[in-house]
Formats: sequence, C-alpha cells, structure tokens
Amino acid sequence: MPSLSLIADLQGGWENFIPGFRTPILTGLIALVVSLLVTPFVRKFAISKGAVDDPTRDDRRVHTEPTPRWGGIAIFIAFVVAVCSVLPFAYPEAPFPPYLIGILLGSIVMVVYGALDDLHQYSAKIQLAVLLLVGVGVQFFSSSVGTVQITGIGLPWLDDGWLGFGLFAIPLTAIYIFVVTKTMDTIDGIDGLSCGISTIAATTLGVIATLEGQPRVALLAMAIAGASLGFLRYNYNPAKIFMGTGGAQTLGFLLASLSIVGAFKTAATLAVLIPLLVFGIPLFDAVFVMTRRVLSRTPITQPDKRHLHHTLLGTGLNQRQTVWILYLIAMALSGLLLFLVRRSG
Repeated sequence: MPSLSLIADLQGGWENFIPGFRTPILTGLIALVVSLLVTPFVRKFAISKGAVDDPTRDDRRVHTEPTPRWGGIAIFIAFVVAVCSVLPFAYPEAPFPPYLIGILLGSIVMVVYGALDDLHQYSAKIQLAVLLLVGVGVQFFSSSVGTVQITGIGLPWLDDGWLGFGLFAIPLTAIYIFVVTKTMDTIDGIDGLSCGISTIAATTLGVIATLEGQPRVALLAMAIAGASLGFLRYNYNPAKIFMGTGGAQTLGFLLASLSIVGAFKTAATLAVLIPLLVFGIPLFDAVFVMTRRVLSRTPITQPDKRHLHHTLLGTGLNQRQTVWILYLIAMALSGLLLFLVRRSG
C-alpha cells in the first residue's frame, strides 16, 4: 500500500498540474475541433482554385494522385480562432501584447505568400527575401511582456553570465527564424511528416512554457499543436490534402517565434539545447541534405531526393513506417528536453 505522504504528493502534483495546463489544453482543443471542421471546406476551395499538387511535376514527389494544397489556411484559421476565443478571457486587460500582434501579422504574410507560391512557384531568392523580411519585421513588435528577438545568450563562465548580441540580435534572430521556417518546409515531403513534427514540437514548447511560468506562450503553443493535430487527420497517409508552402512555413515561423519568446528565457544552460532538441528532426535533415549535396558537388539549393525521409523510403519502408520512425525520434528528443528542463529546476 502506498504511504499517506506519497498519496498527498500525488494529489498535490495533480492539483498543481491542472491550473497551469487547463487554459492551454482548452485552447488546443478548440484549435483541434476548428481544424477538423474547416479543413474539408479548405480542401474544396483549393480544388476550385486549381491549387493542386501534380505528382508528375518532378521525381521528388512520392504521392501518385493529384492532391489539393492550401491546408495551411485551415491550420491558420484554427490557430487564430482558438487564440482569439481564449486570450480575451484569460487576459482581459491586455489580451494581445505587441509581440503577439507581430507574430499574427507575420503569419498572415506567410499564409498569403505561401498560398501564392503554391500556385506560381516563386524563385528561391524571392522566398529568401520574404522570410528574412518577416523575420526582421516581427522584432519591432516588442514590449515588457515579451519580444521576438534573441537579445543574447546565457553563458555561465562569463562574469555576469550573459552575452548580449547588441545590434547583431536583429540579423541573428532573422536567420534563426529563416532556418527553422525553411527546415519545417523542406521536411514536408511525405504525408503527415511536417504536420506531425509540428504537433510534437508545439506540445513540447507548450509544456516548457507552462513549467517556466509563461502561460501566454503555452496557450499559443497548444493552439498550434491542436490546429496541426486536427489537420493531421486529413494529411496522414494517404493524404487528402497537403499543407503546402503556406502551411509548413507558417508553422515554422510560429514555432520559431514562440521558441524565442519562451524557450530562450529558460535556464542559460538549456538556451541552446532547446531549439536543437525541439527542432531536432528538421535541423538534422537540413545538415544531412546539405552535407550530401556538398560532397556530391551539387548546389545546396537544388531540390532532390537526398532528404532523411527519402533515404528511409529507399530502404523499403513505406510512408507510414517512415513518419512513425521520425515521430518517435522527435518524441524521444522532446522527452529528453523535458527531463532536462525539470531537472534544472
């Protein structure tokens, strides 16, 4: 029989768990339901406008049937509805701080640009310019509540324990946002991969933010998780709709921004580990692909089938087996990160 003290500890832990997580969980559930309801309508809309991915366009495609894109619109709608439904009640005096307005405006740009890119296939230079401009612009929406800028990093061996970036914070933050945004897009090569990884990453950021006393960040992260999970119902193999450039890059932008507002404010020893573990799969894939392209003397921006998921498919695995291997790796990395966060206190 468990001791009375153990039972008391468990009850106390449960009571402490519920107040901190109930609002983020509610927000995630709203986003989940909205995403489930809206996605079929977005699918029909994409088909009517000709936003359909042709599997014969190049040999990188692994699907065999024309599939509508623009799923990012459904994800964004679910995210916005959930956030706007909960924030005014959770924070009636200041529901939308400047940094959140900047994130919302930036994500609108990403959704609109991505939808147009799905139709017109813009060049890599235009995409680079858009991502960097959004990454710079969001930094100017700041206040005492929060800011989307990596102002510095904690280094325990320094006298004051902090290395400030000064003016270099602007380009460094823009580059970080670009890298996370682009890598979330490049792993969107098989059904459900980018969407599932986004769900895991957002949930992890939401738990960390709750543990670190950043409830607003947790709320936003769980809205992303719920919207992504709801969309996964239609994006899982065999996919009925793709999220498209607008979806993958909007999720990448949102997650990168929240990791700056929330994760980089945690213990100094974990500031670098958090993005590396949360975005471990897309970041490793980017390094994996670029290394193989350099070794083969191929331009690093040239699309090909050297990605991690293509490599796993080449071993004989099917799409579902491949995504679950990568899901489990992402979950393991997130579990390790949560253990480290809790251990650091």
